[in-house]
Amino acid sequence: MLAHVKSMTTVGLDAIPIDVEVDLNPGLPGLTIVGLPDKAVEESKERVRSAIQNSGHAFPMRRLTVNLAPADLRKAGPSFDLPIAVGVLVADEQLPPIPLDSIFLGELSLDGTVRPVAGVLAAATDAALHGIHRLFVPKANAAEAQLVQDIEVVPVEDLKTLIQGLRNPGQLSVLNHEPPVTSDAPLGRVDFQDVRGQEHAKRALEIAAAGAHNILMVGPPGSGKTMLAEAFAGILPPLTYNEMVDVTKIWSVAGALTTEQAIVTERPFRSPHHTASHIAVVGGGQWPRPGEISLAHRGVLFLDELPEFPRSVLEVLRQPLESGSVSIARAQGSLTFPARFTLVSAQNPCPCGYATDPERHCICSPTQVLRYRRKISGPLLDRIDLHVHVPRVPHDKLLGNDLGESSSEVRKRVVAARERQRERFAGRTIISNSEMSSRDVRDLVSLTQDAQVLATQAVRQLKLSARVYLRILKLARTIADLEGTEVITPTIIAEALQYRPALNEQTL
Repeated sequence: MLAHVKSMTTVGLDAIPIDVEVDLNPGLPGLTIVGLPDKAVEESKERVRSAIQNSGHAFPMRRLTVNLAPADLRKAGPSFDLPIAVGVLVADEQLPPIPLDSIFLGELSLDGTVRPVAGVLAAATDAALHGIHRLFVPKANAAEAQLVQDIEVVPVEDLKTLIQGLRNPGQLSVLNHEPPVTSDAPLGRVDFQDVRGQEHAKRALEIAAAGAHNILMVGPPGSGKTMLAEAFAGILPPLTYNEMVDVTKIWSVAGALTTEQAIVTERPFRSPHHTASHIAVVGGGQWPRPGEISLAHRGVLFLDELPEFPRSVLEVLRQPLESGSVSIARAQGSLTFPARFTLVSAQNPCPCGYATDPERHCICSPTQVLRYRRKISGPLLDRIDLHVHVPRVPHDKLLGNDLGESSSEVRKRVVAARERQRERFAGRTIISNSEMSSRDVRDLVSLTQDAQVLATQAVRQLKLSARVYLRILKLARTIADLEGTEVITPTIIAEALQYRPALNEQTL
């Protein structure tokens, strides 16, 4: 007897329907899987056999052939365990035929328990496009599948319960769309009040959060660069529903979701170590998977000790910082992952760290300092909007009791600025000032005559590139949004210019 069951597999961030065909014929007992399965799919035959038997049902002692179609598409991962097991039972007439508008995803334990798998949200998102209206998924994956509207989600805890439900459809527990529960409270691990002094750096971080601008902080060890970066997460605006779905989809495909975090409800904060490879940071592999920059989509990528990262890692960031996506080409094809993140980076001014510290003597030679700063290329620095010096905190501020603004107060201004941008960009594909193209800047950035004169003088005297000039105008637009004004004045242009590095220095 021949049985048909539907499943899906992910290619990049897209889900493609897979026909699981199970043919049961007389012959020597055995189970053969064809259709370009990888090792994990090949091993499913043992998991399926044990799961069926340990669920109190008989595994057919005849020849079984499982075909995963289309045959020219590689199948990977353990998510085919559940549809193969259902197909075997349908072919053996232990289950009725399964409607082809249902999708089955799940890994089987030997006792029949259904384990969570990656890519469930991608399958749920693309299911409706292929006429699929019901998803049978592991119970641990049900929450992410419920993010999608017009899809019925059936959580599956174990194979035995699923068999009973398929025999008696009225016993199936069906879940419908349920919006995620979010909180408006800041979620940063450090509050801005916890960072003493550094008002200039805090102002720069507020601007970076309001417009999703990239920022580089340079200062001696112990000046608070890492604390400021961690506090930055607490002033970011909450994720919108569409952003939440996009980010959760990436994390789902990457297998980064956990039982405790089934849905990404806050902006990601990724902080890879400087020993990470360029594949780990950007993504890739024989069969490309999202890297750190994609996991940081709509959130923060924090690179501490920036010059310590290999040059190969830093240079591959140039294209994603400009386009907001990364394309990974392999012989089998090319995949594109979103990577619209805010880069927050920190570094020391020299190898010993004290080149700009008035209280500590720098032991580095000029050659060592120059070599250290040249680890970061000019094109990469051009893509960083704000360059901020973070000096040593004076002892009176460090030991004093004066507290600055809390993250909640700063976040209110950031959210208000983002709301102005959202209204301005209505009907466009961008949502923040940092994403504006040259045409958007021409249409939406309005300078007074005096501000235009100042900007023109800055371009000539500082020999700014076209990219840097464009980024200064975007930065000025964000500063104006924080102040609640539409017209950009010379004062706003002057503040935007002060965040550019000096002409004769690379990082200060």
